[in-house]
Amino acid sequence: MVLHKVPPRLWPKLRLQEGICARLPAHFLAQLNDDTQPTPVHWRPLGVRYRRNPRTGERERVQDVPVPVFLPRAADEGLWGGEGWIRGFRYANNDKLSTRVPKIWKPQLFKRQFYSEILDAKLTITVTMRTLDLIDQAYGFDFYILKTPKADMCSKLGMDLKRTMLLRLARRDPKLHPDDPARREAIYNKYREFVIPEEEAEWVGLSLEEAIEKQRLLEKKDPVPLFKVYAEELVNQLKEQALEKEKERNV
Repeated sequence: MVLHKVPPRLWPKLRLQEGICARLPAHFLAQLNDDTQPTPVHWRPLGVRYRRNPRTGERERVQDVPVPVFLPRAADEGLWGGEGWIRGFRYANNDKLSTRVPKIWKPQLFKRQFYSEILDAKLTITVTMRTLDLIDQAYGFDFYILKTPKADMCSKLGMDLKRTMLLRLARRDPKLHPDDPARREAIYNKYREFVIPEEEAEWVGLSLEEAIEKQRLLEKKDPVPLFKVYAEELVNQLKEQALEKEKERNV
């Protein structure tokens, strides 16, 4: 058995403390370290540690065990509202005395078209019925994207849309309805509560690999040709020699 100096479960956090990861913005590192649990979708938490057995009346301990949800790659290309694939078993022929066979429960998907006021564009996205209900509860597609945290979004597409919307709000982009300034200002004022600095909006929704590449490009410096370096050194030497000659003359 291989013994490690540090448990493997701590490797991802230790990686953020050294190298280029340690130079990432603090607000982005805070997003990565956010341990907020997603809203329960496929199970209902009891919210208590003990309860009375309705038949025996005895006090028994209960636990909230979340149902593991598998998110396929297609979930990042749509808005599933926290739903995913559930793996389990079912009885063959609906008979509890028969053999159990594996089964996967999948959400029902629909393609719907949405209009974004901030982006001024129509988007065709794969969604679930729960997503449609959440959009109605948020009073609009843009409000749903901006209000939903990353833990509940569970979608790369959703986080990319959020970053694009936040950047437009932070920059107050004049390309939005250029012929109607009054409507543009009304839209920006409608969503002003979500405005954050542009420096933070640029990092919203980025994966760790994307953030590392972005930081690498920010730190990248073009190489300076050697003839410029030598020319600058020669100029400095000539200046020093001229100053020494002037001092000798004054003495």
